[in-house]
Amino acid sequence: MTTDLLPLLPLSALTADTAPNIPAGRLVPAALIGIAVLVVLIVRFKLHPFLSLTLGALTVGAIAGVPMADVVDSYTKGFGSTAAGVGTLIALGAMFGKLLADSGGADEIVDTIIGRSGTRSLPWAMAAVGAIIGLPMFFEIGLVLLMPVIFLVARRSQQSVVRVGIPALAGLSAMHGLVPPHPGPLVAIDALKANLGVTLGFGILVAIPTIAIAGPWFARFAARWVDVPAPDLFEARESENGPRPSFAVTMLTVLTPVVLMMGKALADILAGKGTLARTVLDFLGTPLIALLIAVILAMFTLGRGAGMGVKETSSSLESSLGPIAGIILIVAAGGGFKQTLVDTGIGQLVADWISGSGLSILLLAWLVAVLIRLATGSATVATVTASGILAPLAAGMSTNEVSLMVLAIGAGSVFFSHVNDAGFWLVKEYFGLKVGQTIKTWSLMETILSVTGLAFVLLLNLVV
Repeated sequence: MTTDLLPLLPLSALTADTAPNIPAGRLVPAALIGIAVLVVLIVRFKLHPFLSLTLGALTVGAIAGVPMADVVDSYTKGFGSTAAGVGTLIALGAMFGKLLADSGGADEIVDTIIGRSGTRSLPWAMAAVGAIIGLPMFFEIGLVLLMPVIFLVARRSQQSVVRVGIPALAGLSAMHGLVPPHPGPLVAIDALKANLGVTLGFGILVAIPTIAIAGPWFARFAARWVDVPAPDLFEARESENGPRPSFAVTMLTVLTPVVLMMGKALADILAGKGTLARTVLDFLGTPLIALLIAVILAMFTLGRGAGMGVKETSSSLESSLGPIAGIILIVAAGGGFKQTLVDTGIGQLVADWISGSGLSILLLAWLVAVLIRLATGSATVATVTASGILAPLAAGMSTNEVSLMVLAIGAGSVFFSHVNDAGFWLVKEYFGLKVGQTIKTWSLMETILSVTGLAFVLLLNLVV
């Protein structure tokens, strides 16, 4: 196909019917160079992903031959819609997670589960703790929160920090990559127009066996390869010095948004259109409303349960937003990058190629996310970029297939964390490991989690 330069075309003209007017010889280099710019800026020049995604989107449009004013319009459209649809959910999730941590509710969950576990069942209990704590929290926040628990449990049980730590990190990472309301899955759901309730249900089904294999099972071997004692840190936690909400109340609060979202999914399947039950459950199960209800409920059940006054509760909520400002910008910029790929026709070109290639769409979605993850070190960047590339495919797929594509991308986004991933260095420094030891434990665990997650997604695709 000819690679001659085309006249500049407005993005408004590039619908699904007219996008092929730009030859593949121009669209393919535009996509490849745009992604290469994104990767180089993040990896080589350590530029913030928000700026890198913005410059990558502009590069795609310029090489595709689109007027820059239209490229900017496309980018801002995607940025705005993603910030409105996902940014508010990230903010609410951060508020909820901060209240859970500051009130001591997270500690109550941990202490209750660990206190009822024997030595042999401790790794399984730690996997459960990581998953429960990871459900409403961002990975970095959950990791910092879990470290004192991991060290205390390892020291008191006289087990290797790797033996009890890897299962907890597997639970945390699986929730981060596979289960909303984390940023990555939410962006993929938004980009692919997936059903949140169905994706949440499938995500939990995939996450449970995936955590079991990548966590307690793998930890048995990892602890033999790397035997590291727990450092003498975090002997006492601040939240132990005051009142805490009960375990039952904390679990009720944590699971409230999940139950509301699942209720909406069940209502869409079982209740007739226009019925009162479906109308109410559809409203309450909308992610924004479900998380808003959870935050308001947490202010009373967690905040008051810990003896926090109005001023303390407000301070906790306010302090939660600063650390996630960068995440919101990255996610929104990913939406802008995605919209640029769609409007230039690159996404449709990839969709047409895939549909005629005979490759499994789910396997391809996983591979695209893996490549971007390896290059950038960011699970979120991998998810938003892969979702943008593959978005046109979702239009002709069933509800279940789209949700499984979200999970395939999420599984690929956590593949083999290495030196360009901040999580790699956090684990290395907290556990006191060498680089090689971190690769043999944390990096290999992430790889097993990613591959196992894909395997269960493919198996689930055979039965739904």
